Amino acid sequence: LFTFWELTSITSFLLVGFNHQDAAARDSARQALLITMGGGLALLGGLMLLAQIAGSWSLSGIIAAAPGLVDDPLLPWAIMLVLVGAFTKSAQFPFHFWLPNAMSAPTPVSAYLHSATMVKLGIYLMARLDPAFNDLLLWEVALVGAGTVTALWAAVLALSERDLKRILARSTVSALGTLTLLIGLPSPGAGLAAIAFLVAHALYKAPLFMVAGNIDHATGTRVVDRLMGLRRVMPGSAAAAILAGLSMAGLPLTFGFVAKDIIGIAKAEADLFLLVSYTFVVVNAIAVAVAGVAAIRVFWGPLKLPRDRVHEVPWTMLVPPLLIVLFSIEFEFFPSLADPLLLPAANVISPGLDAVELGTSYALDGLFSATGITLGTGLILFLAWDRLHDALGRMAWLQRRGPEAGYSLLLAGLTRVASWHARLLQAGRLDGYLRLTLGALLLMVGFVAWETGPRLGPDWELTWHWPGHAWAWLVALVLMVAGAAAAAFMRERLAALMASGLVGYGAAVLFLFAGAPDLAFTQFSVETALVIVAAAVLPRFAPAPKRDPMLRTPWRLILAVAAGVGTCMLLLHLQGLPENRELADWFGANSLSGANGHNVVNVILVDFRALDTMGETIVVAVAGIGVLVLLQAVRKRREEDPA
Repeated sequence: LFTFWELTSITSFLLVGFNHQDAAARDSARQALLITMGGGLALLGGLMLLAQIAGSWSLSGIIAAAPGLVDDPLLPWAIMLVLVGAFTKSAQFPFHFWLPNAMSAPTPVSAYLHSATMVKLGIYLMARLDPAFNDLLLWEVALVGAGTVTALWAAVLALSERDLKRILARSTVSALGTLTLLIGLPSPGAGLAAIAFLVAHALYKAPLFMVAGNIDHATGTRVVDRLMGLRRVMPGSAAAAILAGLSMAGLPLTFGFVAKDIIGIAKAEADLFLLVSYTFVVVNAIAVAVAGVAAIRVFWGPLKLPRDRVHEVPWTMLVPPLLIVLFSIEFEFFPSLADPLLLPAANVISPGLDAVELGTSYALDGLFSATGITLGTGLILFLAWDRLHDALGRMAWLQRRGPEAGYSLLLAGLTRVASWHARLLQAGRLDGYLRLTLGALLLMVGFVAWETGPRLGPDWELTWHWPGHAWAWLVALVLMVAGAAAAAFMRERLAALMASGLVGYGAAVLFLFAGAPDLAFTQFSVETALVIVAAAVLPRFAPAPKRDPMLRTPWRLILAVAAGVGTCMLLLHLQGLPENRELADWFGANSLSGANGHNVVNVILVDFRALDTMGETIVVAVAGIGVLVLLQAVRKRREEDPA
C-alpha cells in the first residue's frame, strides 16, 4: 500500500507539471509533491508503528488486533502519523491548498486523479482503519474536527474563485472534508453514507471537470465572467453539465439526492454538535451554488462570446462525461445495481450496519425541510455570487495568513538555509572539505568514547599479539608512515601525490596479508590508476600557490594529529574487542552445502558476495579504461605538438 501510495504522488507530480514550460505549473507540481510525499513519510512511520504494536503487516491483521492495542502508549503516535499521511493525500486542512493549485494539470487528469480517485486514497485508508479505531476519542475528534473545518473553509473559498476548474477544485476539497467527517462519525450508518457520497461525488464531479475542459477547449477561457449562453453552441456539454449539476445539488431523481438523504440519516444517528450540523447546511448550500455556476451560469442567458469563436467539442470529448453522469441517474432508478457495489464496502467500514436497501423517500415534509432549506440558501448564494466574490476579495488577508502562506514562508526559509548550507559545505576548496571530513571523524570517535565510557583503551594483550605475517605488517607500516610523512613535507604537488600513494600501497599490503586479496588487488589498481591519471593531468593546471609551513598553521596540524590519534584509538579499541566468529562459523558451515565450494574465501567472493565482487571488478575495469583513454589522449597531443 505504501509503495503504490508514493507512486501516485510521483505520477501526480509529473502530470501536474505536464506543461513544464509554465512556471506556475512547475511550482504547483513541486507543491503537490512536497506535501503528499512529506505526508507519505509520516504515513510510513505510522504504518511501521502500527505493525510493530499489532504484530502484523496486513491491514486486516492490524484491525483484528486493534481491541488489544488501546492501552499501548505508541498507539496515539501511530494514529497521528497515519492521519497526517491521509490528510495530506486527501487535502484536509491545513494541507488543503495543494489540490486547487494542481488544476494546472490537463483536465482529464483533474477529473480522474484529483477528483474521482487519487485524492480519495486518504479517504480509503481512514475508512479501512475506522473499524479498528472508531471508538477512540482521538480518532473521532481528529476526523470530525478536520473534516468540518476543511468542508466549510474550502466551500467558502470556492465563492472567491472565478476560474471554473478552481471553483470545482475547491468544492472537491469541501467534499473530501465531508467524507472525512462522515468516516469519523460514531454512527452505524456513517459507513454507508460515506460510501454513497464517495460514489455520488465521483459520478458528478468527474463529468463537471470534463465539461470545464470542453469549455476551455472550445472558448479558450475558463473564467466564468466571460462565459454565458454556451448551450446555444455546445448543447451536448450543456446536457452533461446540467445532469451532473442536478446530482451535485442533491435534487430528486439523482444519486446525489440518495447520498445526501443517507447522510442526513447518519447525522441524526450520530447526534452531532449543533455547530457541525449548521456547517453541513452551509456546505451543502454552497455546493448547490457551485452546481448552479457550472451548469446554469455558463450555459444560459445571452451568448457573450462571438458565435464564430465557439464550437462544440468532438464526440470523443463529449461521450465520456455523458456516460459517467448517466450512471448517476441510473443508480437512482435502479438501486439494485448500486446495492452490491456499495453495501459490502459499507459493512467493512461499519460492521454494525444492519441489512438495508438503498432507496429514497420523497415525502413532502422532508423535501420542504432539509432539502428545501439547502436549495433555498444555495439559490440565494448563486444569485449573490458576484457580490460574495467581491466581498471575499476585500478579505485577502485570509489567504495571506492561511496555511498556504505558511507553506510559502517555509519554502523561502528552506531556500535560505540551503543557500547558507551550500556556502558552508560547498565552498569549492579541497582543504575545506578535508576539514569537515576530519571534524566528522572526530565527532564519531567522540561518540564512541561517550558510549563506551571509561573503557576506551584497547585490550593490550590482544592488540600486541604478534601476527603470523609480522614482516609483511612491518613493511606495510613503514610504507604508510613514510608516505604520510613525505606527503606532509613535499612542496611539489606531483611528489606529494606520489608520496601519498605509498599510503595506499601500504594499505594494500596490509589487506593482502590480512586475508583480503580481492581488496588488496582493488587497492593496488586504483592507487596506480590515480597516480597515473594525476601525473597526466596535473601539468595542465596552474602551479599551486606556495604552501605555508605547518608550524605557521598550527590549527591544521592540531586537527590532523587529532584525527590520526582518534582514528588510531578507535581501531585499537575495535582490535581489542573479543572476536566474533558468528559469521565465520556460518560461512564455514554453509560454503560446501550451499555453494559446493571447499575454499571458503572463494565461495564468499563468487557466491555469497557476488554482487560486491562484481562491483569491485567494475571499479577496476572503469579505472583501467579511464587511464587508457587518458594516456592515449596525452600521446596523441604529444605527437601533434612534440614541443
